[in-house]
Amino acid sequence: MDRRDFLKKGFLYSLSGSLITTASGFFSNVFGKGNSLPDLVAVRGSDPVTMYKRGIDEIGGMSRFVKRGQTVVVKPNIGWDVPPERAANTNPHLVKAIIESCYEAGARRVYCFDNTCDNWRRSYKNSGIEDAVNDANGQMVPGNQERYYHDVDIPGTKKLKNVKVHELLMESDLYINVPVLKHHGSTTLTIAMKNLMGVVWDRRFYHRNDLHQCIADFCLFERKPKLNIVDAYLVMTKNGPRGTSTSDLTRMKSLLISPDIVAIDSASARLFGADPNNIGHMRIAEKLGIGSLDLSKRNIERVYL
Repeated sequence: MDRRDFLKKGFLYSLSGSLITTASGFFSNVFGKGNSLPDLVAVRGSDPVTMYKRGIDEIGGMSRFVKRGQTVVVKPNIGWDVPPERAANTNPHLVKAIIESCYEAGARRVYCFDNTCDNWRRSYKNSGIEDAVNDANGQMVPGNQERYYHDVDIPGTKKLKNVKVHELLMESDLYINVPVLKHHGSTTLTIAMKNLMGVVWDRRFYHRNDLHQCIADFCLFERKPKLNIVDAYLVMTKNGPRGTSTSDLTRMKSLLISPDIVAIDSASARLFGADPNNIGHMRIAEKLGIGSLDLSKRNIERVYL
């Protein structure tokens, strides 16, 4: 299907029984243009690896973010002990491609971890991510013990004044945030900002002390992701974050890349068919000055494959 037919036909998706316009609406709207490198790249129409390779080229290549000799953390969603076809975790082929491009850019070592919700060994293995990381010569690191986490203060927050963060975030030169776009029962959506709950130890504190506020507060932490890459190939539109079966999924065949965590969450929410202004942590992050949900002044590159 060529671009003209794609735009003419559009795509409709179902969310909780309601028919909504999602990916077609986001990809047909124009939020911003420019001649410089884009602030955000949105790719649609192919497999996760092909879309990633095109997207990272469009945003300036991985060497724009990773320098020779640096150590890198790639942080996917690996929270759940389910196979890749359930899309509760980040696509393992995408994770492998990202690690490989980090090495191509000159990275000395690439690590990968998550503080999982299900058993960490089973989640690492059955998600397919452990094998993908090993195949790319990356190093899987456990996140299941408190001794891996160290206290940090976060100035300017409302609720999350102090938190224990995985030592890899402090010791590595940079980290790359690689969430999967999906529904979440507590926060409506889980994307880039919420995926960072997997780098802290006590997630229960978040749930006891205003979940949305804590998610936004953590984005004030000085160690921010250098790059955010959202896997929106196979999207869980209900029963998230773990899902119940493949019937929860819609094949959106999309991927987004941006160094701006608020912009990419805003764009991903729109892709999903949700208003980012109605997502608590996104709205709070904008009020905290972390970024803007308004994409009208952003240079967004849309690519159709």
